[in-house]
Amino acid sequence: MENLTMLTDLYQLTMMQGYYVNGCRDKEAVFDVFFRSLPFEGGYALAAGLEQVVDFIENLKFREEDIAYLKGLHIFQNDFLEELRNFKFTGDVDAVQEGTPIFPYEPIIRVKGRIFEAQLLETAILNLINFETLIATKASRVVSAAGKGPVMEFGLRRAQGPDAGVLGARAAFIGGCQSTSNVLAGERYAIPVSGTQAHSWIQCFSSELEAFRAYARTFPDNCLLLVDTYSALDSGVPNAIKVGLELEAEGHHFQGIRIDSGDLTYLSKEARRMLDEAGLTQAIIVGSNDLDEETIFSIRAQGAAIDAWGVGTHLITSKDSPSLGGVYKLAAEGENGVFHPRLKVSENISKITNPGIKKIVRFYDRAGKAMADVIALEDEVFSDRKSLTIFDPIQTWKRKTLANFRTRELLQPIFRKGKRVYDLPSLLEIQQYSRQELDSFWDEVKRLANPHRYIVDLSSKLYDLKQQLLLKIHNEIKLNENQEVE
Repeated sequence: MENLTMLTDLYQLTMMQGYYVNGCRDKEAVFDVFFRSLPFEGGYALAAGLEQVVDFIENLKFREEDIAYLKGLHIFQNDFLEELRNFKFTGDVDAVQEGTPIFPYEPIIRVKGRIFEAQLLETAILNLINFETLIATKASRVVSAAGKGPVMEFGLRRAQGPDAGVLGARAAFIGGCQSTSNVLAGERYAIPVSGTQAHSWIQCFSSELEAFRAYARTFPDNCLLLVDTYSALDSGVPNAIKVGLELEAEGHHFQGIRIDSGDLTYLSKEARRMLDEAGLTQAIIVGSNDLDEETIFSIRAQGAAIDAWGVGTHLITSKDSPSLGGVYKLAAEGENGVFHPRLKVSENISKITNPGIKKIVRFYDRAGKAMADVIALEDEVFSDRKSLTIFDPIQTWKRKTLANFRTRELLQPIFRKGKRVYDLPSLLEIQQYSRQELDSFWDEVKRLANPHRYIVDLSSKLYDLKQQLLLKIHNEIKLNENQEVE
């Protein structure tokens, strides 16, 4: 991966110089990465982007040309720039595995180390995690809507730049897509690639039939024909049937057809009837044309005869929810390994942070279904030998008692003292893990529209700590106000 050290906001560097100048560069800090609301008004998000975060951290190094550029801004001191020249991340990172269903306010990445180092990680981590998590979540919804029909990611030409196209294809695979049209993503991440031909291929020949036959000669065992260049039912499907029968007679397998415009429900039903009457019952029908999860769900509900789906623009751009809104917030600070919880206060309740060094504990029933998540302090232990009553941190009267459960902590060690201790899984392993994790959630949580809200509560110990800090800050503000009046 390329060196992304300079992929940061200017204020990260100005704060770092501030820490350096004021003698607190060695102060220790803990930062949490989390988001406040679910995209698409959905029931879950799917974590993605950790591999790129690992690559980013392992390649952190200011090059001489970086130092020269920063010096040319005339806002940084020479001794600070010398410190950057020797910069190395020596802290700890814990994270949720890619492919894990996650929810608002859960610390999906936790960074612990010198604040001078931890501050620099913020922008790049958010850039990587926000985008891939968003696309993986969108893909998961699309795949869910498609049912058993495989989904092919076709979005490269509409992505917001090459990086979005490649990393978006990777995230879409984590979300359950079976293949991508993106050859670079296929090469880089071992994602299966798929594609047929464009309308321009058909138009370049004197007739549609000749175009189909030329493609069949070129790819006799991988022939899937685009049938809507002129008229899907009047010429496209009949010509595809002729070519398909010719291929079958020669001992080849005719793969099928793709419909890229028009009423996909009606056209696919008629095309299915025509293919079956011709004896091409094994030929598949691929549907494409600006699809998203809602359109696919509707088309399937109407009985469309589509076997596979090509999804592009709406998936790769996450058109209906263009950002995740993940944030990187200080949760604790200290020295020599002794940390003090810190809290950000806001008049907007949703922006009040959860203090301290935390973890996520997922509770499962004995059948393996996820019951609830609890955000707890790092040293808390939950015994499966006795029941546990949890409560909503805002509407505290909403309570649920968990019994006969097993637990799993979601944050895994990734770096310790700057050294990676986590073995990165293959992309296929991540996809399989994601599928397994999603299977552990009830269908109501995964429903596309108006999903059931999955329970995410604070532990009693964390809740009490938060209330104590809020009261302390309130009292300090009141005291300052009274002193000013006097």
